[in-house]
Amino acid sequence: MSLFGSLFTGVSGLGAESQSTAMIANNIANINTVGFKRSEAAFFSLVTTEGRSSKYSPGTVSVNRIQKVNQQGPIQQTASSTDAAISGNGMFPVKRDASAQQEFLYTRSGSFSEDSQGLLRNSAGFVLYGWPLGIGNALPANQGDLSSLEPVNVAFLGGLTRPTTTGELAINLDADQVDYNAHLFTPSSNLPISNQPTHFTRGMTVYDSLGSAQTLTMEFRKVIGPMANATTGASGLTLTTSLTDVATFPGITAGDTFTVTTSIPAVSQTYVIGAPAVLPDLRVNTVGDLLNQINTNFGGGQALDATLDSSGRIVFQAIDPTSTLTFGQTGTPLTGAGTLALVQQPGNVALAYTSQAPVQPTVPGPPDTYAPTDTYPDQGDFPALSNVTNPNTQGWWEVIVRHPNGSVQTQGLLNFNSSGALNAQPGSDGVIDIELRNIDWFNGSELQDIDLDIQRFSQFAGNFDVIFSDQNGAELGLRTGVELTREGFVVARFSNGATANLYKIPLVTFANANGLQEVSGTAYAENSLSGEENLREAGTGGAGFLESSTVESSNVDLADEFAKLIVSQRAFSANTRVINTVDSMTEELLRLR
Repeated sequence: MSLFGSLFTGVSGLGAESQSTAMIANNIANINTVGFKRSEAAFFSLVTTEGRSSKYSPGTVSVNRIQKVNQQGPIQQTASSTDAAISGNGMFPVKRDASAQQEFLYTRSGSFSEDSQGLLRNSAGFVLYGWPLGIGNALPANQGDLSSLEPVNVAFLGGLTRPTTTGELAINLDADQVDYNAHLFTPSSNLPISNQPTHFTRGMTVYDSLGSAQTLTMEFRKVIGPMANATTGASGLTLTTSLTDVATFPGITAGDTFTVTTSIPAVSQTYVIGAPAVLPDLRVNTVGDLLNQINTNFGGGQALDATLDSSGRIVFQAIDPTSTLTFGQTGTPLTGAGTLALVQQPGNVALAYTSQAPVQPTVPGPPDTYAPTDTYPDQGDFPALSNVTNPNTQGWWEVIVRHPNGSVQTQGLLNFNSSGALNAQPGSDGVIDIELRNIDWFNGSELQDIDLDIQRFSQFAGNFDVIFSDQNGAELGLRTGVELTREGFVVARFSNGATANLYKIPLVTFANANGLQEVSGTAYAENSLSGEENLREAGTGGAGFLESSTVESSNVDLADEFAKLIVSQRAFSANTRVINTVDSMTEELLRLR
């Protein structure tokens, strides 16, 4: 009978509105619960049908609970560095405790703090899980599986040292510094010249694997470079000095000639002193004439460089570091007393700066053939030249890095362009550096590699100047704090300024987050409605980011809940009126006689 059907419809309405009111009450009660996600009632009709359209059989109403897990709550700032809210999609993977037997749950409640065991737990007591990090912040190979996750444990019983792996220096070297000319030493020698006083010294403190401070010392000496070079014994010369002046050069006769030959490029030029010359020979009367002819015409200025040094000696330098330099003469303008008196090179040493061997000259003759002088076995630790064929002949510096015990750790040459910048080629990592390998501090610490970034070295006239010096090592430090970063890293900070990335927190996404099964404490479990979990790095694959020192508040809108509560109250009252009305109607039926 439809009258009693109306009674049941009213009763079902009371039940549905009661459930709706319960959901609203739960939402309002959790308005201050971190990470809470509201629910709302979705009503639907259960219809009964009649075969005849003239008859109507009333149905009932039921209600479904719709979770709003995917709805972002407001983000609030906190004072805790281990708090984190998720901005965007994703949930934190958690367990009730650190036991492997516990199932994974998922939450947006990111109010984490360290417990007595060093585990990060949220305010509901759930343990946070993350990926352990390998070398270079590498993630586990099976990072897509829940089995790759470990409980985040930030307990450090001891401290942390950070051995130095990189250093950086910005130094200006004085371009006006007088070069060391090894040919003029007593006895004469070739490079290297580590036994001479330094032009500039700089120390750098680094740290070994035990946290001990170690001081590396860098020594700088400006040198006549590794290319073949020759120097006159005659000194005190000026640009106006006559090459036939009897007082200065009693051993030179007008008409004497000498020939200068370079092997790379293959160029040869003969100079006639103080007498007419037949082309292609060139006449030179003064020291200035000779320098001008060589620097202007000799190989287009690409083969040979001639200068007067600070003592008034002529220095001839092959520009290509692999070239040889040969002198020949008629008469004796280059040898003996009262002549230019070229200083004999102390042995023609095979080239070690590059893999090429010097090309032997085709023009013979006394007094000498000068070969490249570089014999640095550690040159491979230094950056390769960017300009190999014609580097600046006035920009060579010998650099020694000394161990704290005074021994040479590495030794090599640097070259600067005429612009004052380093003539150096960046390595595969894009950095210009000196590579120190397998340093043994002799204190039981590990062998250490350190890359010294020198790309901000310069050579300008003026004072030697250290603009800045820095390195990434640190002595022993105690843990001072833990924080979560936007990319999901769990970072420990120490009193020595060092930091260590311990874990990376994945964000877990679901095809239907609203289908998750609510467990307790704002945690949810996966089920068939939600779909399978997907572990994502923050900011990838549709996952959001972690916002450090914040929490996500409840997504409950109090005004909206009160409005719904009023509607539920009125609907409940209306359903009670239906029941009262049906009751009155049945009472009238009972009064019929």
